[in-house]
Amino acid sequence: MEDRFKVGVLLKPHGIKGEVKAYPTTDDAKRFRKLKEVILKPVKGPEMTLRIVFVRFFKNLVILKFDGIDTPEAIREYSRAELYVNREDAVKLEENEYFIADLIGIEAVSDDGALKGTLEDVLQTGANDVYVIRLEDKRQLLLPAIRECILNVDPEGGRIVFHLMDGLLD
Repeated sequence: MEDRFKVGVLLKPHGIKGEVKAYPTTDDAKRFRKLKEVILKPVKGPEMTLRIVFVRFFKNLVILKFDGIDTPEAIREYSRAELYVNREDAVKLEENEYFIADLIGIEAVSDDGALKGTLEDVLQTGANDVYVIRLEDKRQLLLPAIRECILNVDPEGGRIVFHLMDGLLD
């Protein structure tokens, strides 16, 4: 299980006070309002923890101001840096909700034991997520993340159990 989650990527400076535009990689960009600090992982150099002092939104971007970074030149060196939060600072999940990062790479087994593979990706569609499973025979199975198909999810145990509905694998 992941200890931290990527929530954004810094783009370029905004204005003259050290603010920076960030592209959110989280489902809900508004979560930045509740964040007090983030872990900055620059393209070059060591990681650091930065305290957020100001957040606002512009189109699909988040504009951030960090404590101690007060000029466009100072923030420019962190362009393309990734922003992370620790698991304890992540959004609280509801029952039957999981972090995608915790699902990638876990074993996927059909309820009859006939199919086995690894969950490779989770596609987020408008209606429901779709689990991308790479089967042992190298075929790819696209499985809707609905109750009729996904019977059990156990990220701690590293396994999901699924039911293959007719027509999903030819």
